[in-house]
Amino acid sequence: MSEYRIEGGYPIKGAITASGNKNAALPCIAAALLTDEEVVLRNIPAIEDVGVMFEVLRALGVSVSQEGAGVWRCRAEKPVSNIPEELSQKIRASILFAGPLLARTGRAFLPPPGGDVIGRRRLDTHFLALTELGARVSTEGAFGFSVNKLIGADIFLDEMSVTATENAIMAASLAKGDTVISNAASEPHIQDLCRMLNAMGAKISGLGSNILRIRGVKELHGCDFTIGPDYMEIGSYIGLAAATRGSITIHGVNPRDMRPIQLSFKKLGIRWTIQEDGGPAAGLASLFVPMEQTLQVNSDLGGMIPKIDDAPWPGFPPDLTSIMTVVATQVEGTVLIHEKMFESRMFFVDKLISMGARITLCDPHRAVVTGPSTLHGEHLVSPDVRAGMALVIAAMSARGESVISNIYQVERGYENLAGRLQGLGAHIERA
Repeated sequence: MSEYRIEGGYPIKGAITASGNKNAALPCIAAALLTDEEVVLRNIPAIEDVGVMFEVLRALGVSVSQEGAGVWRCRAEKPVSNIPEELSQKIRASILFAGPLLARTGRAFLPPPGGDVIGRRRLDTHFLALTELGARVSTEGAFGFSVNKLIGADIFLDEMSVTATENAIMAASLAKGDTVISNAASEPHIQDLCRMLNAMGAKISGLGSNILRIRGVKELHGCDFTIGPDYMEIGSYIGLAAATRGSITIHGVNPRDMRPIQLSFKKLGIRWTIQEDGGPAAGLASLFVPMEQTLQVNSDLGGMIPKIDDAPWPGFPPDLTSIMTVVATQVEGTVLIHEKMFESRMFFVDKLISMGARITLCDPHRAVVTGPSTLHGEHLVSPDVRAGMALVIAAMSARGESVISNIYQVERGYENLAGRLQGLGAHIERA
């Protein structure tokens, strides 16, 4: 099994270009099932989860080929409906095939999906949405979905589930009649999926809001679509630059995606500047994190301890709470990290404590972090994608050598991580 060996204490410096948004790539790959014409997807990141999604497409009888870096062609002329168990259990996003398979074939069969172990991750909202559209759902052992004809409906989701919203959007695009999805998730990757479907001939309005209106169409056609930048990756590299006292320029950033993230980084005294790229990608910019930062917690009014807490978009993204926890160990002052959306995501802090961090885990959702702490190298195990990246940042901020195993979990979400970090001056080897 592969591992990272990291010698800490070296500030990063240099420039990278943001990868494509992993969380947009996964539903857009599934959406290729919605037409029998060719779909071209661009800016697809070369990560483990993407590889598994294309494996699933091939197992469903879809023609898949890579044209070059980040460019894939898919054609689902006659897809089958059964997802192999070994593939479904590799990735939670396998549930995203339920909606498009129902819309194209009238049935879908998949074993329970896998993914990160970060507490209970309910699938009830998927079943609610697809049932409202007329699907019959069986949950005995594997998940079975069937329908004679999807019918548009007025759906109110019981939670702002990203993947359930995506499943409902894809199914409703080919349903008969109009669908309204209220309490919908509205993250940038959902907006990307809607833009792709509209490019295929769907009629979706309300992008970026919590109420989506979809007028079903009889069929969708092929498209050539480029997904947006991964703001989770961008936020991770910002945290890395700050924690190591380094600097970084990140090209290909969507400034609108960074606004909810910027508010929380400011609470730790971390700032950046944004300048238009002026390149072919309209609306994208370069983000610069300078080396000269006053890394100090900014107290709330009255000297109160500030809180960094996650929420559905446009709140602070839950995938960055692990990153912020590590960064806070290198900042002067005390801050409360409140992870409200997943039950076990904060349990990785015991690894930071073993490295010398001053953290009090109040309960499964809250941790009080006081910094700055001098971290020392340790042997660490990556528990999930984002906590794994947080441990990489901790190891690069620490004195001495750290070894991080189970890096498959990290590489599910970060493209060529070791190589890109080496290009920024990090002392890291993938062994």
